[in-house]
Amino acid sequence: MKQLSAVLAIALLMASCNQFEKTKTGMPYKIKKGANSVPLKNGQFIKFNIEFKVGEKDSILNSSYGHIPAFMRYDSSQLGKYNFTEVLPKLGQGDELTFTLSIDSLKNMGMIPEFNKTFNKGGVIKGKVEIVTVYNDQNAVEAAYKKEVEDEKAREIKDLNAYAAAKGLKTQSTPNGALVVLETPGDLTNKADSGKEATVLYKGYTVDGKVFDSNIDKPGAPEFKVVIGERKVIQGWDEGLRFFGKGGKGKILVPAMLGYGQQGAGGDIKPFTNLVFDVQIANVGIPAPAPAKPATMPGMPPHNMPAHK
Repeated sequence: MKQLSAVLAIALLMASCNQFEKTKTGMPYKIKKGANSVPLKNGQFIKFNIEFKVGEKDSILNSSYGHIPAFMRYDSSQLGKYNFTEVLPKLGQGDELTFTLSIDSLKNMGMIPEFNKTFNKGGVIKGKVEIVTVYNDQNAVEAAYKKEVEDEKAREIKDLNAYAAAKGLKTQSTPNGALVVLETPGDLTNKADSGKEATVLYKGYTVDGKVFDSNIDKPGAPEFKVVIGERKVIQGWDEGLRFFGKGGKGKILVPAMLGYGQQGAGGDIKPFTNLVFDVQIANVGIPAPAPAKPATMPGMPPHNMPAHK
């Protein structure tokens, strides 16, 4: 009987340890304390990993693990509602927080406009935050972030080099690490250089072959025109297109940090996704001058704006 009571006591203790608490706004959470955890002080900076999963199969919605951690300044007067920042006063370096967010609650709070395939009515989002390092000095934070960015770039370039090797691709590198495959260089006396306008046919896909955009395989799709150096396209394109002349053809392998980086782009390009582009340079020329703006008299409104009465 005593043995049974002891087993029950242990079971109850373990169950209580696994129970979730709730924040003031109703977010369930649980903290796993680190070995040397000290509660955060106002004004300190934190480096942390964060991950969100959704759906019955716990599909990763977003994650910084294995990539660039997030950084923020802890301000106890600016804590959020119904998110992990509510729990920050209880956390310290080495602590791990798990929490859940009701999709219905997020919808009611206006944080999700409408239910959709990802955010289903009645569903939950599972979150995890790990406090990696606490800093007292902003300069130290900036140095740490810079190192994390460089480390991320190095990982991405290494992965793309491995991809190119596996495909038997002969590549050249741009100044910041995009890889270029010159299948046909084109007319190198008329290169897509700074200030020139390149007319490009392209197909973009992830390294696993998923196509996210193309104007090559779509009859009637418009050609894409880009002025080199204007920075109106991703950095990997701006650097990679410079290797081609008119009539050139090849590939540009773009590390995520020279593409859509930590944000990604829509549902097809997730954060930290390396990209591959098949490109054909249909033309290289001088861009047309921008339309002249109508002149206005000093003190007079432009012609398309009503004057004040």
